[in-house]
Amino acid sequence: MTQQHTITHSSSFPIHLQFVDLCYKLKTQNNNTNNGGVIQTMLRRSGGVCTANESVIQERTILNGVTGMVHPGELMAVLGPSGSGKSTLLNAIAGRLPEHYFTGKVLANGRKMSKMVLKRTGFVTQDDVLYPHLTVRETLVFCALLRLPRSLSRREKTEVADSVIAELGLSKCENTIIGNTFIRGVSGGERKRVSIAHEMLMNPSLLILDEPTSGLDSTAAHRLVSTLGGLAHQKGKTVVTSVHQPSSRVFQMFDTVLVLSEGRCIYFGKGSEAMSYFDSVGFRPSFPMNPADFLLDLANGVWQQDTTSDKDRPNIKQTLISSYNDLLAPRLKDACSDTANALKDHTFVKNHEPDKYRVCKCANSVTTWFHQFVLLTQRSLKERKHETFNPLRVFQVMAASLLAGFMWWHSDFRDIQDRLGLLFFFSIFWGVFPSFNAVFAFPQDRAVFTKERASGMYSLSSYFMSRIVGDAPMELILPTMFITITYWMCGLKPDLGAFLLTVLILLAYVLVSQGLGYTVGAIIMDAKQASTVVTVTMLAFVLTGGYYVHKVPSFMAGMKYISSTFYSYRLLIRVQYGQGRDIWYLLGCFQYRNRHASCKFIEDDIEGQLSTSSCIGILLIMFFGYRILAYLALRRIKA
Repeated sequence: MTQQHTITHSSSFPIHLQFVDLCYKLKTQNNNTNNGGVIQTMLRRSGGVCTANESVIQERTILNGVTGMVHPGELMAVLGPSGSGKSTLLNAIAGRLPEHYFTGKVLANGRKMSKMVLKRTGFVTQDDVLYPHLTVRETLVFCALLRLPRSLSRREKTEVADSVIAELGLSKCENTIIGNTFIRGVSGGERKRVSIAHEMLMNPSLLILDEPTSGLDSTAAHRLVSTLGGLAHQKGKTVVTSVHQPSSRVFQMFDTVLVLSEGRCIYFGKGSEAMSYFDSVGFRPSFPMNPADFLLDLANGVWQQDTTSDKDRPNIKQTLISSYNDLLAPRLKDACSDTANALKDHTFVKNHEPDKYRVCKCANSVTTWFHQFVLLTQRSLKERKHETFNPLRVFQVMAASLLAGFMWWHSDFRDIQDRLGLLFFFSIFWGVFPSFNAVFAFPQDRAVFTKERASGMYSLSSYFMSRIVGDAPMELILPTMFITITYWMCGLKPDLGAFLLTVLILLAYVLVSQGLGYTVGAIIMDAKQASTVVTVTMLAFVLTGGYYVHKVPSFMAGMKYISSTFYSYRLLIRVQYGQGRDIWYLLGCFQYRNRHASCKFIEDDIEGQLSTSSCIGILLIMFFGYRILAYLALRRIKA
């Protein structure tokens, strides 16, 4: 059993953590429908007849009376098989679960978790959520500039980032990009240390990590846990981590171990005393083995695996739980109570600031909105340039421009049908291409966005505006190159003013189409589903754009008025042929025999159903409207 620590002042704000009788139950609704290939059938007996069309509310216990404590300078490990409740426990003690979701007490220094304590708590998620194209140093410098108080200069914040890089042994890879599955970057262990460094920038007194060694080899895992042990023992921090299957070397570095089995605790105490405790209650391995492996076998109800049957496993678990409740739980609760009472009587320095470089009084007071916007825009430009100017994307646009240029090579001004086809090709390509690319923006960013918002790095509005502003210039470079090549190759109106107007209309259309992609992506938040929806939407816009069908059925006639393709196509025609009178003459529409469908389209245009200013105004409304809808959709996502 962990002995009660003597409470003393230290150079860093100490946090003594206790959690007592934590219980968490999850309600689920099951019915007889096939959900993802798994048929869940619940029968309700009514009057002696079983009916399978009734939904049933079930409660699943995730945590059941879990108690423990950890002090400054200690490294506590939470062990247990998958689904035993490790992540839920960490989220509860980190303040990431609303209090009404669970019962029990989480105490810091003998008192209820306060905002000050939560700001002194660092939480490292299981997945490394980082931008792949930024280097290690760029990642941490941007984090420092966003999270550290505005009273510090940019140079001082950068020095903090450099000190954390050195502290976590990242100096050798500081100029290497993070990378991901498809982009070669730092190693898995280094990437995990970057995630830890994210939290270490704020000099947390309590550091909580969810399975930081997952996916690492034995050596990398040992180095990482050794780093965590150094933070606890040398820096006086309280470190809590969940570990799935540690090696024997890693296990020896744990000061305290908590073992969970199906949400219940079967052991809490010193790691070095775990084997002797289980031996005392009648569970001894039949051959020398890794203590962690033995503990996990017991948590799974397996003892002497060759002879343990499925029927015996519940009995083994129940025996372990009963032994814990009889032998360890009473002493642990008494120790927690004594520690909490002692801490209540102790006066901590309220205004204590252990490090002038790393103190945050309030997440909203760290940086101004404009400062957040500038930093996020800079980061967005650094990250997005690799994606926007991807060689395949540049090749795609250049190939399309050259193909169109050769297909309509110096087309005749009087060959109206060919010219209309070219202008409509502009509308198709630059409607589908930007909207399809933009639809991935927010779904791909969701993990990073929610993580950074949860830590209070920036506001939603500053992130959204930086994304919109940062993407715009890069998204407009390729269409400008496209139209510059194609316009003169195709021999469109040889006038600089007409060329510039065509460029402006095309760029405006690109921004509107991009807004559509943002909106669909933000609403659905699933890249695959959103790309399907935006493709179908653009298909509807293209079909009602006014080139393929001039006489649209009455029940679909209204669709063209919400089609951005419809307005951009009309504007492109008017730049080349004026308000329609010139093209009417060229088509021979004044001759009775030549009153074909194109004449009807142009005739409608001449009659002034929609003026040029109306088309521009509607595109402006779409530009702002789509982005407002996307912002409102993002607001529903909780950090």
